[in-house]
Amino acid sequence: MRTYVIADTSEVSGFDFDQLIDIDESYSRKSLDGSKILARYEGTQPFFLLGKTEYNESEILSILSDPEWTSEDII
Repeated sequence: MRTYVIADTSEVSGFDFDQLIDIDESYSRKSLDGSKILARYEGTQPFFLLGKTEYNESEILSILSDPEWTSEDII
């Protein structure tokens, strides 16, 4: 089962992307202001994310629909 965690982008230097689904930071979703990053993994929570809130797919989709993550501007 895929699990999601939101972290501050300042913490990315401590990420081990071998333990995450995204291969590096450029593949990870970030909040519109760039202050937060979405980490995705399967299995046990990686040590560098311990203590962070875990979300399932439906929970994270609700969060990502928030204006902090999704622009309502028409392109």
